[in-house]
Amino acid sequence: MSDSKFREWALKNKLAIDKSEYSGKVPAKAYVVLVNHWFHKVILTISQIALIVMLCIVFFNVVLRYCFNTGIGAVDEVARLLVTCFTFLACAIGVRDHMHISVTMLYNRFPKGGKMRKFMDVLPDVSTLFCGAFFFYFGGSYMLRLMGLPGTLPMTGLPTWVQYIAVPVSGVIMVFDSILFLFRVLNPDDLLYSEAEVDYEEMVKQQAAEAAKNGGNN
Repeated sequence: MSDSKFREWALKNKLAIDKSEYSGKVPAKAYVVLVNHWFHKVILTISQIALIVMLCIVFFNVVLRYCFNTGIGAVDEVARLLVTCFTFLACAIGVRDHMHISVTMLYNRFPKGGKMRKFMDVLPDVSTLFCGAFFFYFGGSYMLRLMGLPGTLPMTGLPTWVQYIAVPVSGVIMVFDSILFLFRVLNPDDLLYSEAEVDYEEMVKQQAAEAAKNGGNN
């Protein structure tokens, strides 16, 4: 890939800074956001590879068992390791675009731009910060404790701590994202993986207001 094509790909995927958007010096905030985007690009790629590999080896092992009455014993263990990997990394990915399940029934009862809505906008990031810190501290301490103990996984022979490495990693990413959201370094509208959600309740209100306005004009 040529430098120009790589630059174009990087800009399209928010992995490079478009200096033409700034009249003067590029602010430090832009570099922090760039690091965040690269972090997520890496963990997304790892998660995708883990999921694809898991699906392929499990499918291959099923074919071997049911068609040839044989199989590879280590597949089940490898599949569990891959599931753990992309499950926890997917948690971190979901934090970046606020894709985790939320209930807005109470939230929508408060006026838009009001103090309660502002408070409830911050509350998920604070909760996620503590959750990520929990993953990092307890997942990391448990992994370090296993490193000091002898023992390997029965089928693959890998060290036992390997199966937990995704837990503290996802915790670090979740804490990183939460801090950037709390300090307004990241904008909630700056989406990497998803599109902006449609507020159907607000849409209905706007349509009703336009219909009433048009009816009054007639």
